[in-house]
Amino acid sequence: MLEDHGWLWWILIGLVAGALAKLIMPGKDPGGCVVTILLGIAGALLMGFIGHTIGWYEPGEGADFIAAVIGALIILVIYRLVLKRKA
Repeated sequence: MLEDHGWLWWILIGLVAGALAKLIMPGKDPGGCVVTILLGIAGALLMGFIGHTIGWYEPGEGADFIAAVIGALIILVIYRLVLKRKA
């Protein structure tokens, strides 16, 4: 679970994952890079929790980072879809 690395570790991974998600999915997002990085942190925390709870990978494996980037991308896509519907 998240306690294996600590919350700070997941936040740091989330910062990088959010930046990578922005590079992978360029475009204009309301809130800019700050919102994207916060979404990356949320994605990292979410996928870290899910991945460890379900047993997809063990703490410290490279899958931690990959899951964080995937989580950031998923949350960024959802964020963009929600904002498109409002516009």
